Formats: sequence, structure tokens, C-alpha cells
Amino acid sequence: MLIGHHVSAAGGALNAPKNAHDLKCEVYQFFTRSPQGGAAPKLTPDIVAAFKTGNAKYGIPRTYVHTPYFINFASTNPRLRKGSIEIARGELDRSSLLGVTAVMTHLGSAKDMSDAQATKLVADAIKEILKGYTGSTLFLLENSAGAGAVVGDTLEELAALIEAVPAAQRKKLGICLDTCHAFASGYDLRTKLAVDTFLKKFDKVIGLQYLKLIHANDSMTDFGAHRDRHEHIGEGKIGLAGFKALCRNPKLKNIDMILETHHDGKHIKDIALLKKLRA
Repeated sequence: MLIGHHVSAAGGALNAPKNAHDLKCEVYQFFTRSPQGGAAPKLTPDIVAAFKTGNAKYGIPRTYVHTPYFINFASTNPRLRKGSIEIARGELDRSSLLGVTAVMTHLGSAKDMSDAQATKLVADAIKEILKGYTGSTLFLLENSAGAGAVVGDTLEELAALIEAVPAAQRKKLGICLDTCHAFASGYDLRTKLAVDTFLKKFDKVIGLQYLKLIHANDSMTDFGAHRDRHEHIGEGKIGLAGFKALCRNPKLKNIDMILETHHDGKHIKDIALLKKLRA
């Protein structure tokens, strides 16, 4: 298990490795494009080479990319849904060029349709994204906090999405588990027993082989609140005992942790704290 944070890539992807190193990250996550929208910056051969050289220089073996926030595979707006699919596939191709380990994405929100209809829309989008894809970067589905009609808040829903994808495509597919989202959705992670119970359920419903990354975020809101509010490690409702259990669980020893806590100075302590809990 290596530990890191989401870092800035302002000025280009080539700046991300040093930014991660300055925070003492062992791995890191970044955006290759603005999360709010706009055209994706071109990845020239020089930028790609500088990115890879920077990671090698600072001894960073794995990197992760997050898709833009506006992605919605369950949208009833054909233009938004088609654009989401194209951008997600583009991020996979761009990340493969950079040698990124995985791209993770939110799934979107469904309105005016049943859960089954929304799940099918998202599953069809995933299949379209992975159609003909031969890159090295994995595509990870991130669990949601369950607010409103957001897709992917239960293990069963995530399992249904994976099962709907052809077996050949599943080799490129995985899950990014956000601890804050899971807690907000009603999965207790506050104690060692709770973490052990959750991982057993994850293995039964989805299969731990699909768990590829953890977003380590404490929760501002209460258990089962269905609200996505990240808090610094140990200052939220999950607490230190829960993160200690996650960091030391042998089933997670090869799963990296990426923090997404606020860049307010305390995020540096979050990285150091998770390393200490892992020890």
C-alpha cells in the first residue's frame, strides 16, 4: 500500500510529479484537463517524456487520473451523455499515453427513470467506453455517497454494472472505493470489526479482485447521511480507528490510498498520518 494525495497539474501534466514529491506522496492523483470543462490540453511527446521522467526521478511508481466532475453516463440529455462517454474514453487514451495506472470516474445521476433503467444506461456507456480499447490504463468506477439519484452507491449496483460488461472488457475494469462515500451510503468503517465485515461483503458481492484503489477521506456527515462531505483523517465521523483498520488490513496491502482532503495545510498531515497508521 502506497499513500498519496490529489495534486495540482496546473501548467501541464509534467508539473504533477514535483508537486506530488513536495507533498511527500508515494503515489498521486491528478486531472489531465480542467475538471469543470473546456478542451483538453494537448499531450505533446515532450510533455509525456517530462511526465515520465519526473515520476522516475522522484521514485513514484504509480499515478492515477480523475475524470472531470461533469461526467454523467445516466443523463437523459443525449449530448451530455455522448460527451461524457467521449471524454472518459479520451482520458483513458491520454492516460495510457502517459503511463498512468488507472482512471477513475463518477458515474452520474439519473432522473425520471428507475434504478434498473439508470444502471442499464451506465452499463451501456461503460461498454461503449471500453469498446476496442487496448491501452494499459485501467478504468475504475467510483462508488457514490447516494445523494439524490446518483448511481453507484451500493455494492450491489456496482456489481450489476461489472456483470453487465462482457468478460473481455472486465479485465480493464475495477472499483475505486471512496471511504467517505461508502460511510455516507451506510457502510460502517469505524472499527476493525466493521472494516473486516465490509470487506467480506465487498468480496461476496463484487469480488476483492476488482478493488484497485481507495480514496481515503474521512466524513463530515453522519453514518448513512447520503452526503458527500470530505473531512481530514481522524477529524470526521469515521475516525482514526477506522483508518488504522483499513491501513493495516492484509487484504488491502497492495491497494494504494489517495487522499482527497482540502488543500489547507492539514492535507500534508493527512499523508503523514496515514503512513503512520500503516506502519
